[in-house]
Amino acid sequence: MMQSPLPVRDGVNATRLRLPDEGPWDTAMDYMMHRWGHIDPQGIEDRFDAGEIVGEGGVPLTRHTRLEDHTFIWYYRTLPPETRLPVEIGILYRDEHLLVVDKPHFLPTTPGGTYIQESALVRLRNQLELPDLIPMHRLDRMTAGVLLFSTNPQTRGKYQVLFEKRQVQKEYECVSAAEPSPGHPAVDFPVVVRNRMTKSRSYLLAEVIDGEPNAETRIERLETFDGGPAAGADGAGQRLARYRLEPHTGKTHQLRVHMASLGLGIVNDAFYPDLLDKAPDDYSRPLQLLARGIRFVDPVSGKPVEYRSSLELSEAVRARA
Repeated sequence: MMQSPLPVRDGVNATRLRLPDEGPWDTAMDYMMHRWGHIDPQGIEDRFDAGEIVGEGGVPLTRHTRLEDHTFIWYYRTLPPETRLPVEIGILYRDEHLLVVDKPHFLPTTPGGTYIQESALVRLRNQLELPDLIPMHRLDRMTAGVLLFSTNPQTRGKYQVLFEKRQVQKEYECVSAAEPSPGHPAVDFPVVVRNRMTKSRSYLLAEVIDGEPNAETRIERLETFDGGPAAGADGAGQRLARYRLEPHTGKTHQLRVHMASLGLGIVNDAFYPDLLDKAPDDYSRPLQLLARGIRFVDPVSGKPVEYRSSLELSEAVRARA
């Protein structure tokens, strides 16, 4: 990965842009005006004049820098104002190499779309003054639980290798119906679900397709209880259950798809088994999916470690009340 010559600012990395090899633009500024001049032409000019747009080695560009002088340039985006999400991050463990947190529901792991400052990464970089912080894996915005970050660039690669080689064991919990929906056969737990999943960048949902399995999850039912109003119209009054999920692969939305494939869609899932109309976040009805724990042999100490979430799924808590 090419190193940015600009440091992290306000918890956010500088944006890298590749300039085209050729085209009807004489200068780098001409090209940026072509891309974004309709949004903020004065802002682009001001950034060039202030030396805030740089090339390789951190060399500031001017209005007259020729297009062919640089392949990549870096600059800071203008961040739109964001409303702070009413959720907090819990810190479970911190040392000179790792930061382990409890990510809440509704907060994305990394910046994207309308969430920049309101992401776990940017919040933690700013809160803990750790500009080098990098996530070792990701959780969906709607999924809560254990999330690992590297705090030390010197040892980061050692932890990345663990994830690349699948030497990290993850455990999740979810709340779903106690029995499959009509049209699905009964399930004899524990069960292992294997299938082939795919997800394109252009399509919101992951899909199950024919072919060699590339996704595998072990599912165990832990307890059953009566569902309440927070479970929604379908869940209210029916028997629900808490499940342990152990993914052996890490496909996008894998756990949600695998539960839905059994006729046991996770409570408050707006994607699976049915895609619901987009609606504002309802903080009283979080997706009932939690990254409960993660364990591995720490590559620095050589010792087995396990980190467990201190959070609980709201439907399971309500049932015990």
